[in-house]
Amino acid sequence: MTTRDTMELREEDITAHYPAATEMLTGLDHTPRIATPRAVAPRERSPGVGLGARRFRSTTPGLVTRPTARPDAVRLLDRICQDDDPLISPVQATVAQGVRRALAIALAVGQEYARQTPLVELKQANLEGRLPSPRKPEFTELLAAEALAVLYTFGNATAFLLAAQTTERVVEIGPAEEVLTDNAPLALHGAIWELDQAIAAHAQEDASLVATVLAYAEQLMASVALRGQDAPRIAAFASASWRVEADGLTIAGFKPARAAKSTALTMTFKKPNEVVGNHIAKHQSLRLAKMLMAYDFDRKLNPFAEMGGFVFTFIGDGAPGTGKTTLIQMMAGLLNDYCKVAGYPFRYQNFSIDQIDSYQGKSGQNAKAFISTILDPAVIGFGTIDDIDQIAGKRGDKQSSAGQQEVTAVFMEAFAGANTVVRGNCTFGMFSNFPENVDDALRQRAAARFLVDGPQTREDYIDILALLMGKNHDIPLGAHDLFAAQEMKRAVAASFDRHARPHEDGLLRVWDGVTRDIGPLDTIAKLGTYLKAIQTADPRFTGRAIKNITDAVKVRAMDFDLPDEWMEAPDLFLFKPYDVKLAMIRDMTQKITVDMVVQEINRYADSEFRYADKSDEVAIANMVRDFARQEEAKRRYLEGKG
Repeated sequence: MTTRDTMELREEDITAHYPAATEMLTGLDHTPRIATPRAVAPRERSPGVGLGARRFRSTTPGLVTRPTARPDAVRLLDRICQDDDPLISPVQATVAQGVRRALAIALAVGQEYARQTPLVELKQANLEGRLPSPRKPEFTELLAAEALAVLYTFGNATAFLLAAQTTERVVEIGPAEEVLTDNAPLALHGAIWELDQAIAAHAQEDASLVATVLAYAEQLMASVALRGQDAPRIAAFASASWRVEADGLTIAGFKPARAAKSTALTMTFKKPNEVVGNHIAKHQSLRLAKMLMAYDFDRKLNPFAEMGGFVFTFIGDGAPGTGKTTLIQMMAGLLNDYCKVAGYPFRYQNFSIDQIDSYQGKSGQNAKAFISTILDPAVIGFGTIDDIDQIAGKRGDKQSSAGQQEVTAVFMEAFAGANTVVRGNCTFGMFSNFPENVDDALRQRAAARFLVDGPQTREDYIDILALLMGKNHDIPLGAHDLFAAQEMKRAVAASFDRHARPHEDGLLRVWDGVTRDIGPLDTIAKLGTYLKAIQTADPRFTGRAIKNITDAVKVRAMDFDLPDEWMEAPDLFLFKPYDVKLAMIRDMTQKITVDMVVQEINRYADSEFRYADKSDEVAIANMVRDFARQEEAKRRYLEGKG
């Protein structure tokens, strides 16, 4: 990455521009030159509230407002708080404050740009009428460059300062068109006019107000950055860096600032060599951690997600004590270390039973907040739901609370709903000792299945004993090659090979019947016949299951190690442009084989049959207990009556 000498943008230099910024927001005249005005007639206000009166009254010290605005002026503050409520909302106040602060920061950056170039001198000469004719072209170019710097900084600072107000609402406003470069004040007038137009057209309530302002800020940054690529005399801005300490904002040329913050993790991290057994789950967790790091913050997309080999949701199941928590600690630790090296914000959060609330709607709100925290496109996110069978209730289950039902609905919509967008910056892991108690539709939203079955072989048990014993002993190891059985490549290959045939009895009967009738599954037609036979045996095996299987197959096609040095030296891969990263990954991708498809079908179907068998057994056992209670109650009743 380019090394920059970051300068401090002093707070007093920013606040000195507050009066000018407030003046612009209160009222200004602007006639559009490039953009076409939209239908922006103000909505009717409540009876008794005049349309000409400015109802915005800031309670924040230092924000001076005027009682009236000039006729035919753009009044952005009025537009922000234009609704039927005579009092402004906290969100409206935050947006107004954020936009004013962004304008002041932009003006301060413009001032710094002028100081670092001959622009200050030329402005003074022009003001005094002594600007030499040979320097007029230079003056014009410097004014245009200052305008671009101020416009980009305004969009950048607005997006940064309002990032915490991000909602799930998406607003499509089209590209920013009124990008004027005559001078900085006129450029900002054009931006404020166009933002006013966007708010009038798209902002109907607080959520859409925030989404509209953020959408315009992004579009303004994109348009200005494009103009700035070949603009003369822009280098003094493009190669410079300023730090606004009060906001934690860094203005670094045409590079978007990120407002996202990492979460402080207090968990005990585990190293991969401390995970014994669970070879496929461990292998896929390692792969997934590195896949997440390929996310491109500028494009807001991961090459693996574009190629279809990204795991957005997965479920890990196994008996108590088999290593689910250890896997979480391992993956979170890897991501935390990778992000520290790259300077990326990392956010981990676990959704626990404590967030199920007795108040109606509160559990759903907690679940939405959890999802939004991890989905934030400005961070690398890892969200876990441990003991999901206790947290998310089965629909129709009378034993599930209203809060559990709310959580189920939120997770189903977030993981595979109509509005779900998989960018590849985060992943969600669901873990359970009893996955058969999870709602079928929610469980099927887990694209990958991690069977966490713990140590299995004699070598596994020797390895885990030696690991947990530590070093404070003199007991000899004996005839054993320590941790040789945990060598990933060999162990994973053996684990995948074991899925060449199904494991569950129900699925094994389907396999035997199909292969007896049509022979080896070596064509797409034969594989489809096998899938249909599975669906006949278990109607819950639907099209979503096929998608999950094909996603798993695509992940297998990308079954390669991103080199560790790429994580240790980010310039080798992580900081490359998106298209370069995509090409590097494509070069490493292998062809999909029949064996891969068969193994992934069997892995997925085995898990579904395992869950179904356990679920049926649990239901039968519960019914047997109920019948036994009824019989005992009847016996006692008859004895008492006799």
